[in-house]
Amino acid sequence: MKLTAVIEKAEEGGWVGQFEEFPAVIEQGETIEELKINMIAALDFYLDTQKWLFEQQLGERQVRKEIVEVA
Repeated sequence: MKLTAVIEKAEEGGWVGQFEEFPAVIEQGETIEELKINMIAALDFYLDTQKWLFEQQLGERQVRKEIVEVA
């Protein structure tokens, strides 16, 4: 999966970025490389949290889960 990072210079220095596909994931870094690392970590946390919340909503319902590869 490839995502689009929207990056801009922060007023107080460093860089701020978010993913176009996941605008709720916003991070910052002193360098663009640090920003990208922070954005990936924040996305991992976001997706794990969303998965956990969804599983809580499922409760005891019987469901089938399948892995789907996104191109």
